[in-house]
Amino acid sequence: MKLARGLTPEETRWISRAVFAYFRWQEWLDAELPLERRIDQAAGFADTYARKPGFVKDEALAAHAVPAWVREAMEVPVPWLRSLQREPRLWLRARPGKGPEVAAALGGDPDAVPGPVPDSVEYRGLKDLFKTPGFHKGEFEIQDVASQVVGHCCVPTVPEADQRWWDVCAGEGGKTLHLADLLAGKGTVLATDRAEWRLDRLQQRISRARLLGVRWAAWDDAQPIPGEGGFDGVLVDAPCTGLGTWGRNPHARWTVQPKDIEELAARQLALLGRAAEAVKPGGQLVYSVCTLTRAETAGVAEAFLKAHADFEALPFANPFVPGSEPAAFHVFWPQDTGGSGMFVAKWRRRLA
Repeated sequence: MKLARGLTPEETRWISRAVFAYFRWQEWLDAELPLERRIDQAAGFADTYARKPGFVKDEALAAHAVPAWVREAMEVPVPWLRSLQREPRLWLRARPGKGPEVAAALGGDPDAVPGPVPDSVEYRGLKDLFKTPGFHKGEFEIQDVASQVVGHCCVPTVPEADQRWWDVCAGEGGKTLHLADLLAGKGTVLATDRAEWRLDRLQQRISRARLLGVRWAAWDDAQPIPGEGGFDGVLVDAPCTGLGTWGRNPHARWTVQPKDIEELAARQLALLGRAAEAVKPGGQLVYSVCTLTRAETAGVAEAFLKAHADFEALPFANPFVPGSEPAAFHVFWPQDTGGSGMFVAKWRRRLA
């Protein structure tokens, strides 16, 4: 669509919805029909489901919504399957304390409303957000609410003293920017990634947000650990199978394979092991993945703690439920949060 000329915003929106509806409803479609008819059929399923979710029975969801192998890799609750068949919600992260202002500037209720965690906004309108004044002024970022929660798990309150953080797998920097905002000028963040083009995008976002205290560098785990003296906090938002994003990326349901889970779990554990070297005594290590498989979540967390006696679990509350009982890790399900699925675990390096 980037190469197409003359398409209206309404036409591009329809094309996007149709393509994602096709993959979301793929297993319900009549394979004998031509592709164009199947796309129309999928769009019809999507419209009907939005109005009457009960028209698809639980048994049909269990049989068609995800590949059969998923049941061996993770718990598969029916509410999760139902969430996968809905169109995803669009989330924004406002600068600290500016959520209500951003929502009001984008039209207010019902187009934009404050979300369930600080500074989050759900956008339901039809504006091209990339063309809004607020976006160009760096007043908000487009970021799923589950990704926002990772930042709140890292820095739940404004720190009293300067902190040094390392975002190991920063990508294009969504969590890096959030960490810098949460530090409120009382610290620095080093963002690293294997792909320099992602760091180029991060630099653009830093400039737009007018953020200070953020550095970046290309890095992979074959290189020496960056920085001197250790970090107060290290975030490993690791590569994963992404099952938590299947509501937003329905095509991935049919491309991820069981072998990917084992390979990525080994990669995740190796990354954690390298990143742990950079945590200073008393500092914290945070592990997050946007997947829900046992091997990549609790499996990795348990294996890491077993192999690293110098770390201990660091219980933390669920940011979606203020005052909730602290736990060593949390699984954030899409049907509960309205965002993608996410797993977060935390450890502290022992002082001695």
